[in-house]
Amino acid sequence: MNDTLMAQEPWIRIAAFGSVLLLMAVWEVLAARRSQQVRRWQRWPSNLLIVVVDTLTVRLVFPLAAVGAALVSADKGWGVFHLIAAPGWLAILVSVVVLDMAIYFQHRLFHAIPWLWRLHRMHHADLEFDVTTGLRFHPLEILLSMGIKVAVVALLGAPALAVLIFEVVLNATSMFNHGNVRLPARVDRWLRFVVVTPEMHRVHHSIIRHETDSNFGFNLPWWDRLFGTYRDQPAAGHLGMTIGIEDFRNVRELRLDRMLLQPFRNPGRPEKRGR
Repeated sequence: MNDTLMAQEPWIRIAAFGSVLLLMAVWEVLAARRSQQVRRWQRWPSNLLIVVVDTLTVRLVFPLAAVGAALVSADKGWGVFHLIAAPGWLAILVSVVVLDMAIYFQHRLFHAIPWLWRLHRMHHADLEFDVTTGLRFHPLEILLSMGIKVAVVALLGAPALAVLIFEVVLNATSMFNHGNVRLPARVDRWLRFVVVTPEMHRVHHSIIRHETDSNFGFNLPWWDRLFGTYRDQPAAGHLGMTIGIEDFRNVRELRLDRMLLQPFRNPGRPEKRGR
């Protein structure tokens, strides 16, 4: 079972990634929520190339990644679910929910601590908001995120299947909730009780600081409501809001080389992060 899972893991990820990316890209063409001033050819090549850089970096530093960490934990008997008896379905369900909560708090941490914000701001510096924005993360942030994820997996003793489910769903929902797509208001209102929707997450990409520091969830929307970081709508409305951050607003900042160097560069007016 474990050997089969490890052998099929890359193909499951690629199939899910490609399918959701294609679906969202078509949806954006057929029913775009906002008109875009910056063309796809100016943004998409770098946003897609960063996925390749991130994937190679993670596989180099964490050859087994999070699923491998779950298999090692099972072999060594590490973690809560290897110390207590629990049905397999319950271990999978709890592991997925706890991992999602951990990512929520990690996201808040990357906004609150200045040097972590330097890594994360590359994600927010995209000048438009669409499916590829959900893929745009600095490789150093991805490495730190994977380290946190591996630690949580080991502490939980999360089943390998739960970790694979979580990572595939997280990647899919990240592309979904960054989509530049229209949803009927009634559908969005009910859907955001079970998953983070594009209307909910778009607020997080506002240029206004207190809106940027809200709606941190990527997958499950409950944490923002539970921990007081939920914001229903942007002040300027979804069509009137400005996407991005105040610095790095020149189109040349969308190039891959400038994206990779961004954490090490000082903007024209330094941002003050933290509380």
